Amino acid sequence: MFNPYNIVYTVLITEKATMLAGKQKRYALRVNPDANKIEIRKAVEAIFEGVKVSGVNVMNYRGKVKRMRSSRAGKRADWKKAMVTLSEGSIDLL
Repeated sequence: MFNPYNIVYTVLITEKATMLAGKQKRYALRVNPDANKIEIRKAVEAIFEGVKVSGVNVMNYRGKVKRMRSSRAGKRADWKKAMVTLSEGSIDLL
C-alpha cells in the first residue's frame, strides 16, 4: 500500500533552500533513499493538497564517518535529497 509519509521525511530548511523557495518555487525535501522521482512526485502531491509538481531532481548523500570518544569509528546513515519544483498555478508548499 502506498503511504506518502514513508517516502517524504521532512522539508529541509537552509539558507539556500529558503532563497530558492521564494524565487523559483523549488523546495528541498529529505526523502527515502529507495524512492524514485515518480514516487516522490506522487507523495508530495498527496501530502500537500493543491500542489502540482512540475519537476523533481534527486541527490544521494553518503553518510559521514564519525569517531566516538574511544576512537571507535561509526558511520551516519546515507540519505537522499529531492529538489521539487512546483508549477506556476500551485500554492506555496510552506
